[in-house]
Amino acid sequence: MARVLVTGGAGFIGSHLCERLIERGDEVVCVDNFFTGRKKNIAHLLGNPHFESIRHDVTEPILLEVDQVY
Repeated sequence: MARVLVTGGAGFIGSHLCERLIERGDEVVCVDNFFTGRKKNIAHLLGNPHFESIRHDVTEPILLEVDQVY
C-alpha cells in the first residue's frame, strides 16, 4: 500500500484516478482548488478511510509525506 497524492483529484480524470488507486489498495490524498474540479466528483469517496481531500491551490507550497504524486 502506497500513500499517493493526486493533484486535481476532484476533476474528471483525477476523480477516476483516485477511485482506481483506492481499488488498488492505496491511501489517496486528493488536492484540488475546486476551480474546475467539483466536490460531487469525489463525494462518494469522502467516507472512505483510505481517502483524504484537501482544498489547496498547488501553486502554493504544501508539505505532505507521500510515496507517489500524480
